Order: sequence, then C-alpha cells, then structure tokens
Amino acid sequence: MMEKGAVLPMFYLPPVEYFTILVNNKPNVLIDKHEHFPKQTYRNRAHIYSPDGLLSLVVPVVKGSKVHTQVKDVKISNDFNWQRLHWMSLQSCYRRSAYFEYYEDDFARFYEDSFDYLFDYNEQLLNMILKFLKLSVSTGFTEDYQANYTNIADYRNSIHPKKESAFEQKPYFQVFEERKGFLKNLSIVDLLFNQGPQSVNYL
Repeated sequence: MMEKGAVLPMFYLPPVEYFTILVNNKPNVLIDKHEHFPKQTYRNRAHIYSPDGLLSLVVPVVKGSKVHTQVKDVKISNDFNWQRLHWMSLQSCYRRSAYFEYYEDDFARFYEDSFDYLFDYNEQLLNMILKFLKLSVSTGFTEDYQANYTNIADYRNSIHPKKESAFEQKPYFQVFEERKGFLKNLSIVDLLFNQGPQSVNYL
C-alpha cells in the first residue's frame, strides 16, 4: 500500500485545491524548499474574483533569479509598491464579502511590512491561513531537491494557472458570481472571505 502523503510547492495565497490536498494528506506533507523557481506559477501569483472576472495578483521577484535559483533563495522585488496594489485589489474585490473585515487586520500587515524572501513570505501567510481554517497540518520541508518521489504523491507541477484543473469543486457563494458565474479554484482567500469559519467544513 502506498504511504499516504504529498509533496507540494510553496504558493502565494494558494488555490482551494491546495488545501484539499493538505487536508487529505495530513500529517505527512512535505513542502519543497529546494526546487528551482519556475516562472508564471502560483508560487508568486494568486487568482481572485474581481468585478471584471478573474484577476491575477503577482508578487514581483528580483530579476536575475536564474532558472536554477532554489525557491528558498528567491527574493521579492520591491522596486514598485506591489503590496499596496495587492491590498487595494483585495479590498475592492472583497470589501462586500461577509467575512473580509473579520480577517482584514491580520492580512493587512503582509501588505504593510517589508519582506525579503518569497518563500518566507508565503510560509508566514500559509501558517496564518491554516490557523484561520483551524487545520492542524504539520508540514515538513524537503532537505534537498529530488526530481521524482516514489512513495508519496508529487503535486509540484499539477496545480498550475495555465493548466485546466481536474479538481472537482462544489460552488459556494462568491461576491460577483452574478456577473461571471462561479469561478473555481481561486485563491483560498476567496473561500475564506466569503465563507469565514465555515471554510473548513467546505474543505
């Protein structure tokens, strides 16, 4: 019998699918700290629901993050005020949601304080979200890079903004759904701000 468990990348405000994988594979979850940083993935972007439909929030990284830069060493680029942009987007998209105000102060500091490394920033956000979801998932970290894992499920390339997800998802209420219908597999903040403490039951 295959040992239950999963290896995942560290994402920025990960999509809902990421958390269902965490729930289904706890306690044996590894997060890859040593993979090479791939561009245009959820490692530095998140999808939220705006009045115009899908909106992509991208955390800029320092140019010259070579293809072979380990993800733990990738630095955030603060050349322009992306944090203000992200926070204004989150506020304008979710101000009307049932639970935004409930979590607002906790999220605000991630858009006010300065952070150097993408991995650390994402990790702190993830830990806070897990706490809100009341999910006791103890994640470990990989000790080195492995191209393949044989004994646990490898999700490092399967959840991707450019790939159609096979993830089956029950609709829940979304603020702008009357405009574009239900958008699936958005960032966990979409679920959290709309469903609040019920989010964990949904997962």
